[in-house]
Order: sequence, then C-alpha cells, then structure tokens
Amino acid sequence: MHPLDDPKRYRRLDPKRVGASIQALGEQVEEAWAQMKDVTIPAGYKNISRICHNGMGGSALGGYIIRAVYDRELPVPFEVVNSYTLPGYVDASTLCVFLTYSGTTEEVLATRAQALKAKAKIFCITAGGQLGAWAKQRQIPEYRFDDTAGNPSAQPRMGLGYTLIGELGLFARLGLVRVPESEIQNITALLKRKNVAWGPEVPFAKNPAKQLAKKLEHKIVQLVASEHLAGNVHAWANQTNETAKTLSDYRAIPELNHHLLEGLKFPAENREHVHFLFFESKLYDQRNQFRYKVTKKVVTGNKLKHDSVTLQASTRLGQSFEMLAFGSYVTYYQGLLGNVDPARIAWVDLFKSELKKRKS
Repeated sequence: MHPLDDPKRYRRLDPKRVGASIQALGEQVEEAWAQMKDVTIPAGYKNISRICHNGMGGSALGGYIIRAVYDRELPVPFEVVNSYTLPGYVDASTLCVFLTYSGTTEEVLATRAQALKAKAKIFCITAGGQLGAWAKQRQIPEYRFDDTAGNPSAQPRMGLGYTLIGELGLFARLGLVRVPESEIQNITALLKRKNVAWGPEVPFAKNPAKQLAKKLEHKIVQLVASEHLAGNVHAWANQTNETAKTLSDYRAIPELNHHLLEGLKFPAENREHVHFLFFESKLYDQRNQFRYKVTKKVVTGNKLKHDSVTLQASTRLGQSFEMLAFGSYVTYYQGLLGNVDPARIAWVDLFKSELKKRKS
C-alpha cells in the first residue's frame, strides 16, 4: 500500500481535518454566494474610484485571485495591501475591504482609524473577533460567516470559499464584475467532480494530485503561471509553505522571462532539489502560451526538472477554482508524505506569541 493510501496516516497526521476542509470547498462557495445576496450594502458604495483590500496570509489570497481573474473587467484600480498602514490615496471614494479570517489580525486592525479618518467606504469580511465586534458596533457593512461545518480545520487558507466568494459577491453586487448564477453552479459542480478524482479515497495509481505530491517531495518548488492564474500561484505557494512545510516561490510569465532565466546557472550543486511547476491554459494570450514552450526548454537546458499542469475548465474563474482545489490537495499530500500535521503552523504561532510579548 502506498503511504498516501493508508487511512491510518490521515487519522494520525490530520486530527484537525484539513482534508475535510479541502473537500468542502464547493459547499463553502455555495454557502457564501447565497449569504452575500442578503448582506446589506449602502447604495453609495457603488460610487467608488478604487479598491483597497487589506489582508494578511490566507486572508489576502482571495484578493490576489480576484484581481488576477478580473483584471480585464474591473473598471477601477484594485490593490491588495499587506501592511499596518493604508496607501495615501485612500479617501472618500475608496472602497476599503478589511479581511481577517479570525478577526484578530493586527495589521488589518491597525488600519481602521486611518480608513475612518479618510471617510473611506469600509466593508469587513470575517468570522468574528475584534473586526466583527468593531463592524457591529459602528454599523459597518460586513459579511460574517460561520465556518463550523464548511471549514472544520479553521485554517484561513482552507476557507477561501467563504472569503474569496464573499469579496467576489460584494463586487458583483456593486456592479464591478459580472458573475452569472450559472458560473457559480458550474464551479460547485466542478469541485465536487474533482473531489472524486483527487480525494484521499482515490488510490495513488489513479490520483494525479497524489502523484504530483510525490514528485515534489523534498523539492524547492518554483511555481509559474500567467494572467488569470497569477493570483493562484500566490495561494499555492502559501499552502506549500503552511500545509506542506516546504520552501517555494512563484513567478509570472512573461515577466520572469526578462530576468529569471539568467539566474538558473548557480548554485551548480544540489540542482536535483529544485523543481519548476508550470500552470498552462488555452485561455492565455497565444504569445504567452508560446513563451511556456521556450521557458521549459531553457529550464531543461539548465538541467532543472519541471512538470506542467494544464487547467481544463472553460472560464477564467472556473480554472482558478480548479487550480485552487488541485493545489490544496497536492500540498496536503506533500505534508502527509513529510509526516507533518498539515494544520499545525508552529513557527507562525511562535512568531505571533513573540508579538504579544512586545505588546505586554
């Protein structure tokens, strides 16, 4: 029996049920989309000139993904901020999305006073915490989700069905993007099909997610995507780091072609530990599609290994969720192969405890 086909390994290493959270992504999407229809949004929120999303770690991922998928459609600039301060441009015509899954992220909480002073239009997305209490007290519009059933692991990176769809639902309600009801239905159906293809019950011999995880075992992974999938490689890298406890980096074509190719020569030792992972799509600009062929040729010429994943969904948003689900499974299996708890983030927790000492 392959280690990833052993039920005992899952029970031993995944007590917080990260695997169940991955399988529930489709249910998260359905729930959040339905709930956002009932959220009260002031009419004046449609009168904006820019969007500023402030979130950290897993709470920032939805913003990166939406920005990449809808960059051709959004009529106003959209910036994702990871900071204790907001950009100087924030004013009364700015929509500020404050997103902290737990409601306790200090960087996001630190920017509340600045947004109020600038008279920005504020919308909060959270499961509760200090941000939720603040929004309720000040009657600030918010999407408050309950992740008890849909994300049993309670890990923000595993709750993107709530946070990403919450933000996307907000933009749809404001007329900033068009998201047909059929698109959401197709995505939830796709995610359910992929659970059947990639889930833990599917044996290694027939499971592409398990097979890729094995290839990436003990590797430093260089993730490469373009256009509408550029936000997804950020999410995949996050999950590689936190779920698989593995070092990774991400780049976008065509930008990487203008510098990274010259950085493949050194170090000359231990090159077997580096693995490029390309994410390809027929929805890319044809010029970018051609660049993948040449880039892979250069990578091979530098004696570095690579694999490609070609997304199959018919829409940009569909491919984004397809990649999100696949990456969640692959990095989950990487963690299990490394004999680590995919939910445990000991070093991040240690870092946060040190921050608390500073405050006290």
